[in-house]
Amino acid sequence: MSLTNQLGLFVDVVQQGSFAKAALLHDMDNSSLSKQIKKLESTLGVQLLNRSTRSFALTSAGEDILTQAHILLNTLDDIQNIADSYQSEPKGIIRITSSIFFGQHYLQPVISQFMKRYPHVKVTLSLDDRKADIISDHFDVAFRMGRLAESNLIAKKIAKTHFAIVASKDFIERYGMPTTPEQLITLPAVIYSNGESSIDVMRLSTHPHGEQFKNYKMQGNLKVSDVSSMIAAVADGLGYTVIDLFNLEKPIAEFNLVPLLTDYSLSTMDTGIYAVYPHRKQTLLVSEFIKAVQEYIGTPPFWLSHIPNYKQLYNGSNKP
Repeated sequence: MSLTNQLGLFVDVVQQGSFAKAALLHDMDNSSLSKQIKKLESTLGVQLLNRSTRSFALTSAGEDILTQAHILLNTLDDIQNIADSYQSEPKGIIRITSSIFFGQHYLQPVISQFMKRYPHVKVTLSLDDRKADIISDHFDVAFRMGRLAESNLIAKKIAKTHFAIVASKDFIERYGMPTTPEQLITLPAVIYSNGESSIDVMRLSTHPHGEQFKNYKMQGNLKVSDVSSMIAAVADGLGYTVIDLFNLEKPIAEFNLVPLLTDYSLSTMDTGIYAVYPHRKQTLLVSEFIKAVQEYIGTPPFWLSHIPNYKQLYNGSNKP
């Protein structure tokens, strides 16, 4: 194995935080990867890592060489990207994972267009509301919504999140139109909960158009793990809910829904929509697919039109 490839393995071991994860990234077993790192250390004549049974730490030499290795590998990536830009078209296999709703409504249309445009591309699409392990399951890219957890994965934000509080007109007729968050949280809510996360807290300003925020706990007898079922339950008048607008496949008027507390600022709580991938280098195929998804969604996302005049609501389309 070349010195450059060994340096790449060294960088990935550090970035992934373990030999096991880096080995999975390269379809290697741990012992083979460990041997390559030891050969690298032998070639360079210095120890890069202090190893223990369950962990490792960079030596001083390792820290300095890691910095230079990043520069070298980034330069090589730039060279490869220049070469890739002269390729006639993307080709090969791309393995994609996503939540069910996002995959059905935003990825599948892009995949259909993408495969017609690039007939030599093969796609594997896995849809599950439970997050897959990108490395161990060998995915090239995952599309994630919400707040990203700390990880060694690379993330590219492809869209901002935009929240709204909605309820059916029948619900409003039954309970009246709430004018404050305090009034709202006394009413029944429909709560999204998929086992890994629950959206049962709203972060709203304490006063209309205010800058001071407070968390408000939602109360309800119905929890659902499917976005479509949640919207159907809200449309049936079972409760209000907080929704990210990408979950609306059509204008809220067609669901007989109305937005609530639109004069209050509504926090996005540091959430977003991201393309996440396991390696610092994107192939032309991955980068072009992410670009195609961004173009399909638009900037700003086309789903903002599902609530009339949304940009003027919630104090300017939500606070961070």
